[in-house]
Amino acid sequence: MADGGRNVEEGRTTRDFSDEESRQETDDEKLERQYFWKVIEAFLYYKEYSLRKLQRTKENYTFLPRRHKEMLPNFKDHLKKIEQCIEENQKFLFKIVSETNEMFENRDSTTRIRGAPNDPASQPICGFDMDKVTTTMKQFVRDWSDEGKSERDACYKPIIDEILRLFPMPECSSRKDISILVPGAGLARLMFDIAKLGYTCQGNEWSLYMLFASHFILNRAPGKYHTTIYPYIHQTCNNRSASDQVRAVVIPDVDPTDVPDDLNFSMAAGDFLEVYTEQNCWDCIVTCYFIDTAHNVVAYIENISRLLKPGGYWINLGPLLYHFADVANEWSVELPYEDIKRITTECFKMEIIKEQTSVPSGYIENERSMLKLLYDNVFFVARKPL
Repeated sequence: MADGGRNVEEGRTTRDFSDEESRQETDDEKLERQYFWKVIEAFLYYKEYSLRKLQRTKENYTFLPRRHKEMLPNFKDHLKKIEQCIEENQKFLFKIVSETNEMFENRDSTTRIRGAPNDPASQPICGFDMDKVTTTMKQFVRDWSDEGKSERDACYKPIIDEILRLFPMPECSSRKDISILVPGAGLARLMFDIAKLGYTCQGNEWSLYMLFASHFILNRAPGKYHTTIYPYIHQTCNNRSASDQVRAVVIPDVDPTDVPDDLNFSMAAGDFLEVYTEQNCWDCIVTCYFIDTAHNVVAYIENISRLLKPGGYWINLGPLLYHFADVANEWSVELPYEDIKRITTECFKMEIIKEQTSVPSGYIENERSMLKLLYDNVFFVARKPL
């Protein structure tokens, strides 16, 4: 594990696909390889995709009558500024994917990133893929900027406060002896903050968009406030001013490398249900905006119960915006909170020792937007029986 234990270290996405003549790929491995390259291509396609969208805005402007154009003397300059912001964002995204050669030990990835022909088996980049890229930039705001502090305080602080209450010092002889798992770790700020308190912490993430980005910020960030991004240039509606659309956000708000040498935390790549199959091995499992990412939320609860040590704690905070609801070619079972609570307590015999059914929070919200989405989250702590 490189860099003080902060690299992505295990899971199904770490295979070497460079010497494909030496073995026969399975169908799953082929799909993984295609997904890997598709995510890289999405990061690299950002500029072209964004400029195409901007071109449409320019064309729409030409439809205006001359007298209306004269009423918008700064419009063209604003579009030029957006174009400059797109260029800066692309430089940042290139830095992220340029690290994948080291991150996943793919020997041919550097060649690919520099412009090798596209994999003929890969899928074409679509709007959904680009939404993932732009969402990743907003995740940097949430997890690693001053601006994201209000969201982190609403979501992460109650969890961290509860961990400190459940595993205090000096009652716990050493925080390193307390193992905490954070599935759905995203860009890793929650697990980073937990680990900085001295606990042994591992994050788990399936999305390569998140894995690429978290690897960069944890392992290659050269210090505090070193990178400027423009995460809101694609938001054309609900802007109070043109400057709000092109405003800069500087990251990270802390130095991710300013940690003790013995800091014990890592990131495991892969599906939560496939990567973690052990029993009775974690003191605490933290799920923040995670359980609704399941096709089958009962399977998540079952796995959490299996993974926890007897007497271990499950801390959950988030809504139930089931990610696969109404998604074509995906199955999903969407349960209300009352069923989740009943299954947790009656079927898996965990005890709810703390519960708040109304914890408001935004999620990757633009604080200057005229439209904001507020989640009314559930927060609970469940204890596995001894």
